[in-house]
Amino acid sequence: MNKLSMFCITSRNDHLNLIKKIGYLPVRTGEGNHPEGFFRDNTGNNISFKNPNYGEYSFHYWIWKNYLHELKDNWIGFCQYRRFWSFNQNENISKFENFCKVIVKSIPKEYQNYDVILGNPMFINQFRLSKFIKKNLISFLKNPSLLFNKQKRNLKFHFDMMHGHGNIDKAIELLNKDDRNDFKKFLENSVSFNPNNMFICKSSKILNEFYQSIFPWLEKCENEFGFNLEGYGLKRIYGFLAERYMPYWFQKNTKTKNIPIVFKDLSDFI
Repeated sequence: MNKLSMFCITSRNDHLNLIKKIGYLPVRTGEGNHPEGFFRDNTGNNISFKNPNYGEYSFHYWIWKNYLHELKDNWIGFCQYRRFWSFNQNENISKFENFCKVIVKSIPKEYQNYDVILGNPMFINQFRLSKFIKKNLISFLKNPSLLFNKQKRNLKFHFDMMHGHGNIDKAIELLNKDDRNDFKKFLENSVSFNPNNMFICKSSKILNEFYQSIFPWLEKCENEFGFNLEGYGLKRIYGFLAERYMPYWFQKNTKTKNIPIVFKDLSDFI
């Protein structure tokens, strides 16, 4: 087994002891006072004030600028208080003891040939049509084939529907030439992506390279979209952009392996 440093991001202070009991590293993001024992994103070189728009990436920025040198030898992972990694999603996790046995605590030796672990893909073209039509009826009226051809409901279509038509095209134009072309193809040719901005990385070197790619791009996107954003789909646009870019970048530049993400709210154990 290989050692794993797993950061668990939560929105509740009373999750602190549970996360420590699991053996994970508890994280609170954004402004406000929180108990000692949490990793925070508002010290040192930080963008904590952007958390309402960046989501967990305000913490990723903090790691990049302040803590990456501490993570040289271990695998490095990220999960959330309602989403956890597991090698077997079919186990009963209703009891805390079973939950602790099911979630990932270390990386098996057979994963040594992989660089990054991602969550099992989510197929967006399987969503109910009503969800898309409600968001943008005009697009379906202009292009009725979307009703019948699921392959046309790709990642670009999905982002347009959920986060503003044309916004992903504006963001793509701000990438360097190689990533601009490849990311566009990824969005147009894919009907699934590895969700939730969750990943487990083999080394701090790979993690640093990912951060060097994504954060300059997101900063350029700020000049395009700003921060005066309303509605969940737009307010957190930088987090949603990152959620699409993350699997693209890792699949392009590293050898990846998919495993399940299981859903369990830590609050159920309080």
